[in-house]
Amino acid sequence: METHLICLAVALVGGLMLSRLTKKLNLPAVTAYLVAGLILGPFLLGRLNIPGLGFNSLEQVEGLSIITKTALGFIAFTIGNEFRLSQLKSMGKSAITIGILQAVITTVVVDIVLIILHLCFPNIISIPCAITLGAIASATAPAATLMVVRQYKADGPLTKLLMLVVAIDDAVGLVLFSVSFGIATALSAGQVSILAVVVEPIIEIILSLALGSVMGWLLDWVERFFHSRSKRMTISVAFVLLTVGMSMLKFQIGPVHCGFSLLLVCMMTGTIFCNICDTSEELMGRIESWTTPVNVLFFVISGAELDLNVLVQPVTLLVGVIYIIARSAGKYYGANISCRISKEPKPIVDNLGITLLPQAGVALGMAMTAATLADGVLARNVVLFAVLIYELIGPTLTKRSLTAVGEIKPENRTSSRTLNPTR
Repeated sequence: METHLICLAVALVGGLMLSRLTKKLNLPAVTAYLVAGLILGPFLLGRLNIPGLGFNSLEQVEGLSIITKTALGFIAFTIGNEFRLSQLKSMGKSAITIGILQAVITTVVVDIVLIILHLCFPNIISIPCAITLGAIASATAPAATLMVVRQYKADGPLTKLLMLVVAIDDAVGLVLFSVSFGIATALSAGQVSILAVVVEPIIEIILSLALGSVMGWLLDWVERFFHSRSKRMTISVAFVLLTVGMSMLKFQIGPVHCGFSLLLVCMMTGTIFCNICDTSEELMGRIESWTTPVNVLFFVISGAELDLNVLVQPVTLLVGVIYIIARSAGKYYGANISCRISKEPKPIVDNLGITLLPQAGVALGMAMTAATLADGVLARNVVLFAVLIYELIGPTLTKRSLTAVGEIKPENRTSSRTLNPTR
């Protein structure tokens, strides 16, 4: 136990110290946290096997999944804050159109490119693996995007639209992956399962939205019994933890496997709560400050999870590079086309696609499921390689795009020590 605590403390301090360097390089703090995770991971400092100094194995890192799931829950809950009715009335239609269309276009582009690769080199990648990777390509990482927005206090039309699109993207990605993976499984087994391809994905989304709605309503009801800010924040944190735990439940009704999407459940909880609670804005701000250390740990652990063994596998590198190029083109041009259809202003048309490049937790979860295919290990390794690249450069590209449209102001370098000289 003491080793785990020391390791987590080192991870926090290491990530924060490295963020001082990345600030001088004008890079987002989230990049520092990911690099700190790589350094402390099982392929660098972790290999020294010094207790408390780094993560000694991928199994040890995976054992901290409760922290990453909790952090994702809070991130999704705060993203729900973006779905206020006042905001949905102004840009909800555009966000839905863009969120669906760019995800579908990305999947189609990656599918076509990888299927052509299969036709040219059948021994490198199979059709089931190709269409599964196409669906995984649709997923965007909400965590990295939210961290950049928070760090630089970005605000404006692009930022607001981006947060809505990222949230919608996860729901669309879930459907695309479920359908594609069902088809891939059918191609591998030689039979099509309507349950796996159509019924189960729809049930998962309906159950997730229903559970999130109930939890959001309950949180508002229970929160009314408390009046102090600290107690109301505490009950909010407790409800997010409860929601994360309940979203992990799985059960079966007859032949139908039922489950929940952690991101969708927590986003819906945040959405309902923010639209029915008069003091939700202030509570969200307090929760964001409380969860900062958890978010830092999330990215450090995410960096430590990246398997550097994929860098020595020629086939993975080849397919990975093609996947990254195809996905990047799909995201950029998909967002560009859908923004034009929605008649968005030119700055958004030119920059939204770049902000959708980060990819992490959701895609990795899909990749773990895809690993059950005949050549699913290739799909998993390709996604691992892509996440490594996207997570290191994605936040920087997001920052540059938001800066280009004037939604990130020059950083205020005033020290909190100056503001609080007595402390």
